[in-house]
Amino acid sequence: MSSQPSLTRRSALIDRFLGGIERVGNKLPDPFMLFLLLFGITAVASTAMAWANVTVQLPGTDEVTVVKGFFTAEGLTWFTQNIGVNYLGFPPLATVLPILLAVGVAEKSGLLAALIRKTFGSAPRWSLPYAVAFVGVVGSIMSDAAFVVIPPLAALVFKAAGRHPVAGLLGGFAAVGAGYSTSLFVTSLDALFAGITTSVTQNLPNAGSAVTPVSNYFFNVVSSLVLIAVAGFIIDKILEPRLGRQGIARQEIVDDDDAVLVPAAMNARLTDAENRGLFWSFVAGAVVAAVILVGVLLPESPWRNEDGEFLPRSPLLSSIVFIVFAMFVIPGLVYGKITGTIARGSDVPRVMGQAIKDMSGFLVLAFILGQFIALFNFSGIGSWLAVTGASGLESIGLTGFPAVVSFVLLASLLNLFIISGSAMWTLMAAVFVPLFVLLGYEPAFIQGAFRVGDSATQVLTPLNPYMIVLLTMLRKYEPRAGLGTMIARMLPFAVTFWLAWVGVLSVFYFFDLPMGPGNGILIP
Repeated sequence: MSSQPSLTRRSALIDRFLGGIERVGNKLPDPFMLFLLLFGITAVASTAMAWANVTVQLPGTDEVTVVKGFFTAEGLTWFTQNIGVNYLGFPPLATVLPILLAVGVAEKSGLLAALIRKTFGSAPRWSLPYAVAFVGVVGSIMSDAAFVVIPPLAALVFKAAGRHPVAGLLGGFAAVGAGYSTSLFVTSLDALFAGITTSVTQNLPNAGSAVTPVSNYFFNVVSSLVLIAVAGFIIDKILEPRLGRQGIARQEIVDDDDAVLVPAAMNARLTDAENRGLFWSFVAGAVVAAVILVGVLLPESPWRNEDGEFLPRSPLLSSIVFIVFAMFVIPGLVYGKITGTIARGSDVPRVMGQAIKDMSGFLVLAFILGQFIALFNFSGIGSWLAVTGASGLESIGLTGFPAVVSFVLLASLLNLFIISGSAMWTLMAAVFVPLFVLLGYEPAFIQGAFRVGDSATQVLTPLNPYMIVLLTMLRKYEPRAGLGTMIARMLPFAVTFWLAWVGVLSVFYFFDLPMGPGNGILIP
């Protein structure tokens, strides 16, 4: 009799905690207005510092940098002449947009969804939690669509196998959200983060190796494998047994006024046409990979550097966007042609246009992000903050791995309030990448550390709009479920993912393992 009041008290504490987060988070402006506000603060601060004749000298250089003010003759003319350049020169646009076009073909043709369904449908009953974990962790390749497609499909497959559908539903969402920043494959997110990092480091002396979409690839592969194992274990050994003990219904409660947000005509089993499409798209992808491999392995290949090598810099590494583009577009076109989802040539620009339309919010946000980064670089405030911050950390002895873990923890906390990964990395990279560069860390390593904090707590915040989508799905089984219900069930994923992911980061750090091709931990 005493356990029920205890559970009620814990639920009330969770609800009060979540309510506090929601109230604080709702006071923040949306990302566009947030960065507009930060632009204004930077403009005023840079002007005050310019009037005070603030200067900074970067270690390793003899040149003294004078902080430039925005509200000065030089600053205002710079801005009016470069507003378009600041936007179009925002590095993520050059990498993200081509990959978005390619992923749009693969997604809208049905190829990505078919791959997910094939993975689920061929998995034996005992391995379903790990199949859900696998698809969820690598699901970031579908961008935000993964939050809507994977959970209900996982519930469908769990139910068909005689397992608890809510375990599939919640486990799929947790794997997608908590592992969003990593994948076994190169995604548009890799290009986005790399572009933001490059926009910060391009004016820094001695900034280490160039950051590309594959600069975190080795780290991502290891992280993905670890998180897949962790997520599968939690679904199988913690989440599903607890649902059984709580007596959560296995059947949906039909309510015409509250439709389930499940993609139409979604079935775990593939049709003959879809199976043929998958087979021939795989063949097409293998042919593309073989052609690229032959082209780069030739002794006189133009994709080698002047020394005949591929590392640290070469045309091959600079062609990653093209390679990813080809590996998505060609299999996507083959699949679409065979299944009939892409019947005419005019369908190709149509599906590409839909992909860009889906990212129109980012294109608008990129305008103010580009202005903010450009002003940070022009004014010299970023350099001043980096030198001041690095000196402060050195003065208290916080320069080793504890400083990195503190950075990850800060990113995790900010992630409760700033859901957009690109917005948060733009904000944090402008300050912390130069700071850690001065402490001797490669930008790619700091970017990898940010990925940990950016994902793990994403499934804990009510500010994540897909939490509301998930709640709608969950209430089909559990009508009285609330945000506190979901947070309680997501907490084991978030905490365990965070600890396991930091563990992976520590292994790379202490064993000095490369984060990706040509990118290590410390600047040589």
